[in-house]
Amino acid sequence: MASVTHSMVTFFVLICFIGIVSSSSVIPSATTFVASNVPTPYSELSTTFYATKCPQALLTIKAYITAAVWKDRRMGASLLRLHFHDCFVQGCDASVLLKDTPTFQGEQHAFPNNNSLRGYEIIDNVKAKLEEVCPNVVSCADILAVAARDSVVALGGLPWLVRLGRRDSTTANFNAANSDLPSPFLDLNGLIDGFKKKGFSADEMVALSGAHTIGKSKCAIFRKRIYNESNIDPYYAKTLQQYVPCPKSGGDLNLAPFDITTPTSFDNAYYKNLLKKKGLLHSDQQLYSGGSTDKKVLAYANNPLLFSLDFANAMVHMGNLSPLTGKQGQIRKYCGRVN
Repeated sequence: MASVTHSMVTFFVLICFIGIVSSSSVIPSATTFVASNVPTPYSELSTTFYATKCPQALLTIKAYITAAVWKDRRMGASLLRLHFHDCFVQGCDASVLLKDTPTFQGEQHAFPNNNSLRGYEIIDNVKAKLEEVCPNVVSCADILAVAARDSVVALGGLPWLVRLGRRDSTTANFNAANSDLPSPFLDLNGLIDGFKKKGFSADEMVALSGAHTIGKSKCAIFRKRIYNESNIDPYYAKTLQQYVPCPKSGGDLNLAPFDITTPTSFDNAYYKNLLKKKGLLHSDQQLYSGGSTDKKVLAYANNPLLFSLDFANAMVHMGNLSPLTGKQGQIRKYCGRVN
């Protein structure tokens, strides 16, 4: 217990350090404390953006998100994923929240998102409350970023500082949603390349993949792995086949947790499972399959604090993918449509 307490103290000392450094720096890596790969618009965002404009903003978001996650723990993973699927398509601009209209095709029905993303109504509820207390101030894009952080915390993960000041797009990109979001069927090189296109290192990709320590996936997505792949624990495969159940045909919508050991806790068990060949998706197990990322997986499996810090660092980086700032975009009144 003493070592755990020491680790927690170390983390919060680091967080305090982060809070006093300049706006051009990021959460330090557990090993280097060097900021890297920071997009130019980063300096236009601030952790105190709403301090005077809407001082209730962060507490309001946290209250709603925490209540939603305690009611449905899977919702924490869904809100984290919603932020990821937003940022990887034309930047963190809440484009993923725009609903289709007769003349507009958004991102929600692109292949990676259709009948897959969830949590829209939670974001809408938060936005409605914020419009009551601070009309036309808090962007949907910022709500997504804060909700992702608060979801992780609600499930037992450690916090990070979220830079704010993003504005909402007036467009979405259906084609980019189909092409830019990494597929669960990618091999390691494909994963590395897909994240590299967005400015992430291979190590950051491994850290962000740790989001799969929570959440679930559909049988249709992991069926090929549990019946056709050899790099999987046979008992684990049989369990998924019989008890999810995920038969060779049918049951496409049946769900299995990414992390079979602690499925609703944000921890480093995902990486421990990979060491045992218990990655649910093909892309998961690729991170520990005799390739260049094996050492990083092993490090995270053995050091939960290292994972927490690197995940936080990578999430800050992701939250700064091409944000709209200043007079760009708009502050949507309703997240599902433009003003």
